[in-house]
Amino acid sequence: MTDLLKTSLNRRTVLQAATVGAVGVSPALRALVHAQGSDAPEKKEVKIGFIPLTDCASVVMASVLGIDKKYGVTIIPTKEASWAGVRDKLVNGELDFAHVLYGLVYGVHLGLAGPKKDMAVLMNLNHNGQAITLSKKLADKGAVNGAGLAKLMASEKREYTFAQTFPTGTHAMWLYYWLAAHGINPMKDAKVITVPPPQMVANMRVGNMDGFCVGEPWNHRAIMDGIGVTATTTQDIWKDHPEKVLGTTSEFVQKYPNTARAVTAAILEASKWIDDGLANKNKMAETIAGKAYVNTGVDAINQRILGRYQDGMGKTWDDPNHMKFFNEGTVNFPYLTDGMWFLTQHKRWGLIKDHPDYLNVAKAVNRIDVYKQAAAASKTPLPKSEMRTSKFMDGVVWDGKDPAKYADSFKIKA
Repeated sequence: MTDLLKTSLNRRTVLQAATVGAVGVSPALRALVHAQGSDAPEKKEVKIGFIPLTDCASVVMASVLGIDKKYGVTIIPTKEASWAGVRDKLVNGELDFAHVLYGLVYGVHLGLAGPKKDMAVLMNLNHNGQAITLSKKLADKGAVNGAGLAKLMASEKREYTFAQTFPTGTHAMWLYYWLAAHGINPMKDAKVITVPPPQMVANMRVGNMDGFCVGEPWNHRAIMDGIGVTATTTQDIWKDHPEKVLGTTSEFVQKYPNTARAVTAAILEASKWIDDGLANKNKMAETIAGKAYVNTGVDAINQRILGRYQDGMGKTWDDPNHMKFFNEGTVNFPYLTDGMWFLTQHKRWGLIKDHPDYLNVAKAVNRIDVYKQAAAASKTPLPKSEMRTSKFMDGVVWDGKDPAKYADSFKIKA
């Protein structure tokens, strides 16, 4: 019996198989196995929620290019207004899947910042490509980077406000890590607010925040509009960090395993297509810039996806660690250590009271079994290990070996 066939059998069937194992397979069960042997998706049409950000591209392109049809599904990308909205619609089943913040999925799984529901990460959608923007007003006073910001906050005392996109999400964790690395405690030395990504630039324009962490194209848009500067990129905080994921509920995977595999495979193939050259990246930028998706100018998207950066203060550079969607398959594997890292930061910042069972939570959420099937279907190479080692901006190395010790090791925490 193949692995694909095994996963398509429900639990009851497997138990039946076990009970007749000693005396041979009954004709009735043989017929049942044959009927369930097809790996065709159980749901032919799926709704995938997304937020207007550059890194929704692989979900959109899987639909626009018709790659989804190759795997027997029709993806309907559904534009959402906020991450809280995405969370609620995933939990109540209005959305089948979502382009979603890594840490949001883990937050819902543990019942942080909202309802508790068993969740699943099927694949990473991208690495890198987020940034921290500081207001032009701060930059004019010398706060053009972390050190400059810390100096200004020490000399010019007032309430400083920074925005992230969701309390347990990736942007909150990048912002907190960066501030803390420069001696600023985000819980005590600043006010942190939650703002949906497309509203960041407008809020900074009217003076509602001093800085924000968000995905592209909103950092570059702030520069184009003359209201903000790029203080750091997230790839400078953690090179090749995980970012958005394809998320769903554990219940959905259990009910529709073939659909989960087919959708993951289609998005893997779309990821490969995006990273396969300049022409594809430009076509992607033109597509997602449209009103139905990110709703911004192509020029706000097409520079940073190629690694062409400017900071809004005259500096330009080519960044080899720009947003990647595939990178020979290294982007998409749902490493257990990546999921565990978000848990260590949730503990660090007081979102979790006690140390969770880091490894087992990651094993429950990150559905490596589904990913491996999708990788086989889309001919995506697999890494040698389910864990990886990462080095951060402050020289600290994360390898997942002692997560509790790592979580407790930071001088600045909640």
